[in-house]
Amino acid sequence: MTSLKIIFANNVKAIRQDKKLSQEGLAYVCKLHRTYISDIERGKRNVSIDNIEKIALALEVKPYELLIKK
Repeated sequence: MTSLKIIFANNVKAIRQDKKLSQEGLAYVCKLHRTYISDIERGKRNVSIDNIEKIALALEVKPYELLIKK
């Protein structure tokens, strides 16, 4: 079974790439650090609900869409 952290990581990366955003660009829109985004995409961070919301808003998706396996 894939962990929710890895599902979130994969979804953030895939959606970011689909939208042609760099990690730096996403970080800027979210007002988060680029290395934090990188850590998230590698499954190295436990992300708070607040930051899930920031990332979802920046990617223009519903927060739950970042948490479902595709």
